[in-house]
Amino acid sequence: MRLVIIAVGRLKAGPERELCARYIDRTSKGGRALGLTGPDVLEIAESPARRAEDRMAEEGAGILAGLATETAVFGLDPRGVEMSSEQLAADIAALRDRGVRALSFLIGGADGLSEAARGRADRLIAFGRATFPHQLVRVMMAEQLYRATTILAGHPYHKA
Repeated sequence: MRLVIIAVGRLKAGPERELCARYIDRTSKGGRALGLTGPDVLEIAESPARRAEDRMAEEGAGILAGLATETAVFGLDPRGVEMSSEQLAADIAALRDRGVRALSFLIGGADGLSEAARGRADRLIAFGRATFPHQLVRVMMAEQLYRATTILAGHPYHKA
């Protein structure tokens, strides 16, 4: 199953980009033996619109246009369900085992996900109720994908 992170904005050179790349590389290497490819990252341009609703709508349209036709979708949203790392790993494995071709994780811009993107998500998940910069959420998502592969592989990286 192909893992995809679709995120609004570009990670500029710096520690967030380096850390994200490190976790993506680790996930890619560890995921192969588990039947997982990627994660691929698709960056959506930030909207220059003045109003938050307009920005979210434009960014949401870009996110939806980037989705593969056959993909399960998890949207990251602070109003979503908080999941443990073990549950995320189990959900990834269950989708893979059901023959789902891809799993896309949606990360909105500074204003969040549009209603259209939220509506397309099969599940909304949260990294807690706190508000995080969307660049940091991308790093956190990449790390959780790496952690999921280590959990599924029985690797000691993940310690409960």
